[in-house]
Amino acid sequence: MQILRRISLIALWALAAAGVACGLVWGATALGMIKPLIVISGSMEPGIMTGDLIVDTRVAAEDLVAGDVVSLPSELTGDLVTHRIEAIAPNGVGGYTVTMKGDNNEYSDALDYTISGEVWRPALQLSGWGTAAMRMTTPAVALPLLAGLLGLLGLSMLTPPSGPRRTPALA
Repeated sequence: MQILRRISLIALWALAAAGVACGLVWGATALGMIKPLIVISGSMEPGIMTGDLIVDTRVAAEDLVAGDVVSLPSELTGDLVTHRIEAIAPNGVGGYTVTMKGDNNEYSDALDYTISGEVWRPALQLSGWGTAAMRMTTPAVALPLLAGLLGLLGLSMLTPPSGPRRTPALA
């Protein structure tokens, strides 16, 4: 029983560390420092694969050049599109007009993007992490994980068995 208790404590500490890391990512996201994105299409393959998790950071629009990969909001869907810049030019009103194309796409995006200020650019790519994150949030996976976590917590609360009582030696 003692070995189960120790294993459960190790697992709980590992899960606590993962929880702290998730909290830090959530905080950085809430503060607008980063934007984690799950890649849902193959338009940037083979460089950025479907199911990858990319973490974007802010970059000034004036620092962008053709060839950079950025995530810009689409006027058609309102969602962020992560593609490579084909062309970027000042638009005369303090911003830039950007033409983008996915590396795996035959044609450029249907509409140009108008940007100013800061935009999102991928700073970190974690292969397959997006798929894992999506699967872990489904009820079929999340509920058994929660049950396992509660079981580990219960095991960690077991009291160690008491050994045989020693009686003090009489002198």
